[in-house]
Amino acid sequence: MNRILVAFFSIVSSSLLFFGCTRKAESARSGEVVVYTYDSFAGEWGPASKLAELFKKKTGLTVTFVDCGDAVQAMSRAIIEKDNPNADVIIGIDNNTSSQAADAGILSEYSPKGIDSIDIALRSLLGAEKKLVPYDWSHFALIFDTRSSVPEPKSLRDLTDEAYKGKIILMDPETSTPGLGFVAWTRAVFGDGDAFTDFWTKLKPNILTMASGWSAGYGLFTSGEAPLVISYTTSPAANLEYDGIDYYKALVFDEGHYMQVEGAGILNGAQNRKGAELFMDFLISEEAQAVLPLTQWMYPVNGNVVLPDCYKKAAAVPGKTLSVDSASVKDAVSDMFAAIRK
Repeated sequence: MNRILVAFFSIVSSSLLFFGCTRKAESARSGEVVVYTYDSFAGEWGPASKLAELFKKKTGLTVTFVDCGDAVQAMSRAIIEKDNPNADVIIGIDNNTSSQAADAGILSEYSPKGIDSIDIALRSLLGAEKKLVPYDWSHFALIFDTRSSVPEPKSLRDLTDEAYKGKIILMDPETSTPGLGFVAWTRAVFGDGDAFTDFWTKLKPNILTMASGWSAGYGLFTSGEAPLVISYTTSPAANLEYDGIDYYKALVFDEGHYMQVEGAGILNGAQNRKGAELFMDFLISEEAQAVLPLTQWMYPVNGNVVLPDCYKKAAAVPGKTLSVDSASVKDAVSDMFAAIRK
């Protein structure tokens, strides 16, 4: 996701339209592909505008990105509409929400051209059904404002120290994939027993807020409301590239980091199936993937894309990658809320 620039505006052009996630279904529309996505992807600084332009030139088709808020909200909308979908493609279902999408039966199998060039490890994290295709990935990390007077935490457990009371910004795991990813990360580190519950009970007083989505949460961080926020190891690269800010640091913990892989899929009952397939082919092409590093601020899945210098300077590389079964993440969220509501 474009995780950095927090002013997101609706853009309307001849090739790209943004609506609230209440778009009415239309009759057959062979010249248009409708894609459900999230705010930072569809926002002014996200990749949607450029991707729409390139897709139009390549295929002659218009792609309409529908901003549904966060990716979890986009998936919820697709589930509600599963019997009569308004969209053809959904973007943003990740390795934590893939099992929910599979259980809901909203996705149709498709193998885009070039799929074999994507790392099998990335593909496998989105499920074996071949209904979701990875388009980007990164590790979650706490971003720290090094100008702060509080000490730099060295582990997740350090976050429970009283020095961080009211100084951590998280996102709601029920509406935000970064919020969900953080819960999954803590499950991977602490397991599903007392250590997990103890961590969240002690963390509660240190949480300033759980924002509804990444854009709101990171915006509070860059506004100086708190010195710590959950985001991605790639986030400081964007701050460096756009604003010359070098005092935001992605903290790397020895215990390891949880990785997010974001995927796209064709919705069952898509009105423009042919156009949806063309869009899926396009999304993992080198042409489209080259747009992502400086707009989406995630790593592209196409290995032929050359990363910009800011990644080398400011994107931390964790030494250890953690994972948990996506089907167990829902239970982790329930356990987390039970702990902080005590």
